[in-house]
Amino acid sequence: MNKLSLDRFPIHLGLGARAVPQPEFSGREWYDAYVERNAADGAEGRIVQLYDFRESWTSWERHPAGDEAVICTAGEITLLQELPEGTRKTTLRAGEYAVNPRGVWHTADVAGPATALFITAGVGTEHRPR
Repeated sequence: MNKLSLDRFPIHLGLGARAVPQPEFSGREWYDAYVERNAADGAEGRIVQLYDFRESWTSWERHPAGDEAVICTAGEITLLQELPEGTRKTTLRAGEYAVNPRGVWHTADVAGPATALFITAGVGTEHRPR
């Protein structure tokens, strides 16, 4: 058994109840290789990552393959979701979570250091500037 840091080495939850440690996270280009490595699991695969934030996000994203769970583990993070009725803001504090529904554009603001755990259906994730 290897001990890995979730903020550096995401884990893939795949078909057959598999948990597969991933190579060290290296930036946005890492996601393309992640999708290739785990393509056989399709939309049912999930990536689990822990992020530390010091600044608000500079882009929006959406996940067409499925929902994303966002769990705040430290600090405070405000999720913004672009919905047909307008932008919804949800502020999370340590121990609280929210769901970004499939296909909904979302971003996040932080006022200070914050940490969040993401469980994401990553296949087909899209980004656009904020």
